[in-house]
Amino acid sequence: MKNTRAILMLLIALVAGVAAVVSASRWLIQQSSSSVKQVVVAANDLNLGQPLNGSQLRLVSWPAGSVPPGAFEDLKVLEGRVVRTSLQRGEPVLDAKLAPVGTKGGLSAVINDGKRAITVRVNDVVGVAGFALPGNYVDVIVNTNDEAKSSQSGSISKIVLEKILVLAVAQQVSRDDTQPKVVNAVTLEVTPEQAEKLDVARSVGTLSLVLRNQMDVADINTGGATKGTLLGKMPEVPVKVVTQTATRTVVRTRTIAAPTHSGNCIGVLAGMQGGVECF
Repeated sequence: MKNTRAILMLLIALVAGVAAVVSASRWLIQQSSSSVKQVVVAANDLNLGQPLNGSQLRLVSWPAGSVPPGAFEDLKVLEGRVVRTSLQRGEPVLDAKLAPVGTKGGLSAVINDGKRAITVRVNDVVGVAGFALPGNYVDVIVNTNDEAKSSQSGSISKIVLEKILVLAVAQQVSRDDTQPKVVNAVTLEVTPEQAEKLDVARSVGTLSLVLRNQMDVADINTGGATKGTLLGKMPEVPVKVVTQTATRTVVRTRTIAAPTHSGNCIGVLAGMQGGVECF
């Protein structure tokens, strides 16, 4: 009798223990399911301008309290969308990193609104030895002959565009690679007005790219450099030379070097020698 009672008590304790374990496991499952959400992440590394499909994405559990804004919970809604920036494996796919719905893949998907892409031919010198990479900013210098100047300073170099974004080098658009690449073409993001100016610049002279710090946003308006300013020569000014004979008066115009002076200057002729006096 005593043995039967003991066995009965053991069975009751065992049933109560199993019920407690089942209840606890159910409670834990409910708590865990309510504290996490399914978020779409990149299944592998993705380059900007690349269209998305199901094989490139996967769902992972993410703490509900730290889901980033713009995250997706459904793989189907991302079919065909184009990424505007590179994504690393396991990184959440956010709406801010995607091009608008209906955008086709390629370089056109990463061009900002109101901007255009234009390609210029470069070499290892013009392309800053290959250090001008996608995502960097450059200034554009043109070297040309200014016909309005005298022969001494006819060649001029001038910065015509500042803080221009490099979209691609050759056919490479990835912004994750920091290794320099010597290429023969660089694609820049410009406004329509800048595109017109750049097209004129490359038709009238030679172009050079100047790499700049990405945090430097200051605009610098330079006057350009000429042979005269480079070598420190004095500019030439026209001076009228009057020669009078017994029969006629002859007026000739000569150009002579004039010193830099903030006051007024006049041409002085002493015999056949001309000069400039400033006061």
